[in-house]
Amino acid sequence: MTKRLLIPDYIFESSWEVCNKVGGIYTVLSTRAKTLQEIFVDKIFFIGPNVWGEKENPLFLEDKQLLSEWKTHASNVEQLEVRVGRWNIPGKPIAILVDFTQYYEQKNDIYTQAWIDFQVDSLHAYGDYDEASMFSYAAGKVVESFYRYYLCSKDKVVYQTHEWMTGLGALYIRKKVPEVATIFTTHATSIGRSIAGNNKPLYDYLFAYNGDQMARELNMESKHSIEKQTAHNVDCFTTVSEITDNECKELLDKPADVVLMNGFEDDFVPKGDDFVVKRRKARQLMLNLANKLLGVSLDDDTLIIGTSGRYEFKNKGIDVYIESLNRLTRDKNLKKNVLAFISVPGWIGEARQDLIERLNSKESFNTPLDVPYITHWLHNMSHDQVLDMMKYLNMSNSKDSKVKVIFVPCYLDGNDGIVNMPYYDIVLGNDLSVYPSYYEPWGYTPLESIAFRVPTITSDLAGFGLWVNSVVGHNGELEDGVKVVHRTDYNYSEVADVIKDTISEFSTFEKTKIDEICEKAALLAEKALWKHFIKYYYEAYEFALRNASVRIEKN
Repeated sequence: MTKRLLIPDYIFESSWEVCNKVGGIYTVLSTRAKTLQEIFVDKIFFIGPNVWGEKENPLFLEDKQLLSEWKTHASNVEQLEVRVGRWNIPGKPIAILVDFTQYYEQKNDIYTQAWIDFQVDSLHAYGDYDEASMFSYAAGKVVESFYRYYLCSKDKVVYQTHEWMTGLGALYIRKKVPEVATIFTTHATSIGRSIAGNNKPLYDYLFAYNGDQMARELNMESKHSIEKQTAHNVDCFTTVSEITDNECKELLDKPADVVLMNGFEDDFVPKGDDFVVKRRKARQLMLNLANKLLGVSLDDDTLIIGTSGRYEFKNKGIDVYIESLNRLTRDKNLKKNVLAFISVPGWIGEARQDLIERLNSKESFNTPLDVPYITHWLHNMSHDQVLDMMKYLNMSNSKDSKVKVIFVPCYLDGNDGIVNMPYYDIVLGNDLSVYPSYYEPWGYTPLESIAFRVPTITSDLAGFGLWVNSVVGHNGELEDGVKVVHRTDYNYSEVADVIKDTISEFSTFEKTKIDEICEKAALLAEKALWKHFIKYYYEAYEFALRNASVRIEKN
C-alpha cells in the first residue's frame, strides 16, 4: 500500500530578500511564488525585513485590511510591528514585513539562549551578523504569533528559511513551536564561498577541509556556526545543487536531506514579434553605445557577447572571461568583430557626462573618449579588479583590435543614466553569453540567458552546468545551446582557451546553424521551469512534516 503524501496546510517562508531585491535568492523566491500561490492560495506567507520603514517600497503593496485582527493582536500583545500586504510579483502572494530593530537591545540575551539551546557561537560576530540575526529572530516571532492566533495542532505547517541569515529564527521555531516543521535551505555555504573567494583551492582539497577549523582561519566562526547548527537541528536540511551538497557534507558535516534545484518562470520572456522588436532595439542600443564611446562604426554583423551578475571577480569567472577576450584579440580564426560587455555593479560614482553628450548627439565620431572601456565613473578607478586586469593586459580597445570590451559597472534597472534599459530588455540583445564560474551553487544568469534564446558558456563547477550535463547526457556543447566548460582548481589557462575557441568558432556559424542553437537553448530552458522542479519542494515538505510528527510523538 502506498503511503499518503504529506502536504502542508500552511507554508511560511522567510528570507532577507523577500520584497528586497539583492541577489539570486530573490529570483528563486519571486519566480517560485506564483506556482505555490496557485496551489496554496493565500496559505503561503513570505516574511521579509522592513528595511524601507514607512517609505513606499515598489515591491510591496500594503493592504491594511489584510490579517488586520492578527496584526493588531501582534502589536498590542507581543509588541511585533509588521506591515502586511502583497509581494508585487506574479501571483501576488501575501507578504509580511517585520521591524526587527527593537531586538538589538536584547541581542546578548538572544545569543546566550541560542548558545544554551543549540550551541550557536555568536561571540565572534561582526559586520551584518547582528542585523541578519535580529531579523531572523523577529521572523520567528511572527510565525509563532500567527500560529498561536490562527492555527491549531491539526494544521500541518511548514516554516522554510533561507541562508545563514535566517537560521536563528528556524531554531527559535524548533524550540518554541515544535508543532511546526522546519526546513533550512543553504544556497551556498558561507565557508565554501569564503574559501573560494580567498583564492584557496576548494575542490581538490574539499575532502581535507574541516569546516570549523577553516571558519576560525577565515574569521567566519559565527556565520558558520549558525549555518551548521541550523542544518543539524531542522526537520529538513536542503541545498540547491549536487555540487553544493558535497560542500555541505564536508564543511557542515551534514548532507542535504533533499536537493531543491532552482527553477524559474519564463513569463518575463517576450514572444513572437515582440521578441524580434526588443532584440533589435537592444542591439541598436549596445552598438550605438560602443560606437559613441569608442569612436568606431560597429555594424549589426558584430558578435555581441556578455557576462553579468554579482561582482565576485574570481568566483563568477570574470577574471577568466577577460583573459579569454584578451587571447581572442590574437585569434586568427575570428571571423567577426566582437563587442563584449561586463555588466556587474561596482563602486559606482556617476554616469559619464562626456558619454551622455555623445549619446544625445546624432553625429558619428571617429575618436574615442578618454578611458574608452567604461560607461560610468567609479569611486575606485585606480583599484578596481576589472579595470586593473584590463590595464595589466593592455586591453585598451584600440581601433585595429577586432575585440572591444566595455565595462558597465551599474545595476541595469532602466535608470542608470547611460544604458537606461532594464537588464531583461538588454540581455536578449546578446548573441552569446559567458558565465565560467569557479564557485556557483546554481547559476541563474546562464539559465536566464538561454530562456532569452541566447546560447551560453558556463562551467561544471556551477550547479546549472552539472544539471545541463545530466539533461543532455554528456558535457554540454554549443550545439546543445549550452557549452559546459570543465573547470578545476588549477586549469584557469585551459578554460580561457576553451572560451576563446568557442567564441571564435561561433563567429564562423551561418545564420541557420545559429538559429538551431538558439532553439536548442530555449528548449533546454523550458526543462527548468518551476512546473518541473516544484516536485522537489513537495519532497522537502513531506520529509519535514514526517520528521516533525515523529519528534512530537517522542515528546
